[in-house]
Order: sequence, then C-alpha cells, then structure tokens
Amino acid sequence: MSRIRSRRGTPDAEQLALAGLADPGGDPARAFAARHRVRVVIGVDEVGRGPLAGPVVTGAVAFRVEDELPDGFTDSKALTAARRQEMLDPIRAVALGHALGMATVDEIDATGIRMATLEAMRRAVGSAWRMAGEPPCVVVVDGRDLVPSLALAQHALVDGDARCQAVGAASILAKEHRDGLLADLHLQHPQYGFDRHKGYGTADHLRALVAHGPCAHHRRSFEPVRTFLETGRWPPLPSAVAAAEALA
Repeated sequence: MSRIRSRRGTPDAEQLALAGLADPGGDPARAFAARHRVRVVIGVDEVGRGPLAGPVVTGAVAFRVEDELPDGFTDSKALTAARRQEMLDPIRAVALGHALGMATVDEIDATGIRMATLEAMRRAVGSAWRMAGEPPCVVVVDGRDLVPSLALAQHALVDGDARCQAVGAASILAKEHRDGLLADLHLQHPQYGFDRHKGYGTADHLRALVAHGPCAHHRRSFEPVRTFLETGRWPPLPSAVAAAEALA
C-alpha cells in the first residue's frame, strides 16, 4: 500500500481505505477498518454447510489491524490437518478474542441451513467481541451474506477465508472444532464412518445410510435422508450421490 498522508501528516482513513481496496495483494480487512475508523477487525467463517450429518460450526476471531499476523491464517481447506493443528496456538496467542458458534441439526432442519449458519455466526461474533472487551470494530463475513441482528459494522467478502487473515483464522478454528465433534460422533456411531468423511455425502457414507438408516445426527431436511423419511425408500445411489455433492 502506498503511504497516503492527510494535510496534518497522518494517514487519512478514507484514503487508506481506498488504497487498500485498490491493492489486490492487501488484506481487505485493513481497508474496511480504515473506512470505519476502527482498529479491530473480527473475521467470521463457517464449516459444515454441506454435510448430511452434524452441526454447522462457525468461528470468529478479533485482531488489531496493526498487529503482524503469522503466515498461514488462510482457508482451512487449503491446509493439512497437521498444519491446522499447528495454527491453533498462534491464532489464540495473537487474537484479542476468539469464539465458536454452532447450530444444531434440529436448528438446521427447522430454519434451513442458510439461516442456521448466519445465527451460528451471530453467536460466534458476539462471544468474540465480548472476549475482546467490546471494542469499536468491523466484522468481515465470509461469503455473500451479512449476519442478521448484528449491532456491529460488517462487510461480506466472497472467498474471505483465502483473502482475509482474520476470516482464515476463523475458518481454521471452526474446521478443527467440527472435525473433533465428528470424530466423537464416530465413537458413538462407527457404522457411518464419520471420522473419515465428516458427515459429507460421500459414496461410502450413502452406502452406510442405506444399510443402517439415518441416526439422530443426520439432517432430516437434506437429501437423500428427506426422501427416505417421506417415502421409506432411498433414491438410486448415483442420484443420491449427485444430490449430496450439490450441497457440498
């Protein structure tokens, strides 16, 4: 980013915001913070919108914009499990606040995955903000949706987990927590292989569903579980795989 100065010799917030947004290599969170004249950014992301089983989990992480963050705070899907584990302590060490939010299977079935995810995000952001001391801040939300009923400035950012370090850090926290939850579910229901596919609609998971039927942790509003519960029959496996992949 170029060094833009106001007449008083200090960076002008709006000019810095425009410069940051124009810089394709910069973190957009810095520009959003400058635009709102705040020094704290909260990134929020979700994991688990597409699976056929288990909750959706969201992470929220608050950072000061002037802090130098370690490399690697990026989209959790781009990191190995070992690398994600390595990033947990650095995230918690530098963050002003961090929190997880969750929407249960019952909430997902009752309100739909989109609204359940946004509610889980609202919970995570609120907890992280309070942990940080309730500072003036701006929230950067991964994706296209803003979080409803959130009394904080916010911006939606497509591919935010890859473009914004705060969102990437939130993605890592959420991914590690949800993977742990699914590993625990595997111990309760080993027949489904939750430890391998984490609830996603893989061919192995669908074959296990046909063989054993759904358990209490499967989303009843998601195909092919919904069709089975409505008709007592499973759709043809190739069609079920395609429907599940469309949600992933």
